[in-house]
Amino acid sequence: MADARFSDGEDGPLRLIAQEAADVPVLSALVQDAVLEAGEMRYDRRRRRFAALVNRFRWEDRAEAARENRPYERVRSLLTIEDVLAARVMGIDPGRKDQVLSILSLSWEPGTEGAGRLVLILAGDGAVALELEALEIRLEDVTRPYAAPSRHAPDHGI
Repeated sequence: MADARFSDGEDGPLRLIAQEAADVPVLSALVQDAVLEAGEMRYDRRRRRFAALVNRFRWEDRAEAARENRPYERVRSLLTIEDVLAARVMGIDPGRKDQVLSILSLSWEPGTEGAGRLVLILAGDGAVALELEALEIRLEDVTRPYAAPSRHAPDHGI
């Protein structure tokens, strides 16, 4: 019997959790260039939870899509952050729920005893800063992938 190969695996929806600082860059890479409307973000103070429904570019499928000459894909994903003590926004008009935002990265700034600040850095000098009691970020695909409307992979000229 031969060992399983990566290519034998099923291409299913992502369901990831970050609970350590070293996990944040992985989730950051996966949500880079995700787009959402400002109204698709919510901070529930009572439940101490921040959630955003994003249209995530499927970076994990980029190379294969290019190789097979098929459209790049996006997928609707739920980004959930638990144990949120406070949330602040910058560069987002609270009255414009239809304002389109683009996530550039996630940044973790550790504090004391597991607490810290998670910052969602947005294009156009926007940001969402979340004060956390403990690091717990979840990313879960909630729809099937669909062809990226632009038909292009995000390109930052790098």
